Amino acid sequence: MSVRRCPRAPCTSAPRCGKATAAALGAWPVFEDEAAVSMTSHRSRTWAPRGSTPVVRFNGASRGRISMAALVCFKSGERSRLIYRPRIQSHHRGAHRCFTWQDYRDLLVRAHLQLGGPVVVIWDNLAVHRCSRLREYAADRDGFTIVQLPSYAPDLNPVEGIWSLLRRSTTANVVFHDRDGLVQAVRSGLRRIQQRTDLLEGCLAETGLSLNTTTERKGQ
Repeated sequence: MSVRRCPRAPCTSAPRCGKATAAALGAWPVFEDEAAVSMTSHRSRTWAPRGSTPVVRFNGASRGRISMAALVCFKSGERSRLIYRPRIQSHHRGAHRCFTWQDYRDLLVRAHLQLGGPVVVIWDNLAVHRCSRLREYAADRDGFTIVQLPSYAPDLNPVEGIWSLLRRSTTANVVFHDRDGLVQAVRSGLRRIQQRTDLLEGCLAETGLSLNTTTERKGQ
């Protein structure tokens, strides 16, 4: 798995560098991001009978929380894919509450096996993404290229659209009585999105990017 960084300094062209590299290697461009959801419900606009305001009550002291990492995979002529992994956060002292470099390693290996070919991973500058042990592991293996997104550029990552869809359709205005209910809802919501390639491709279009490496974002 060889690691190649974008040859230029971080800029809005980094995703296009990744796609150009993917096209040259015959690889899948794969975008990655993380998010967390908790049992503390958030409000969202919804339908209700006129004159009847919907009320959602929840326990604000709830400790239920899970983290999620997702990969959105694209390739011309292939069905777009969503690969995800939830992580239930433990409240025991010393337990990891976020994804470790081993978790990211296992997720990338899983993507490589499921996609059946090389991948170009495009992700942000999270500290664990730049972990020396993850870089060393990647440098010893073939089939992976890593491209860093610019700092503070969530609008370039289609996985952000996945989180938005999940929150609007699954966790908004919902009372979760225990963590198992939250985990089940998140898994079910991600499976529904996973089956809708039009939603995955819509999230890519929302960034202004496309699978055509000559296409630039609007306004550039």
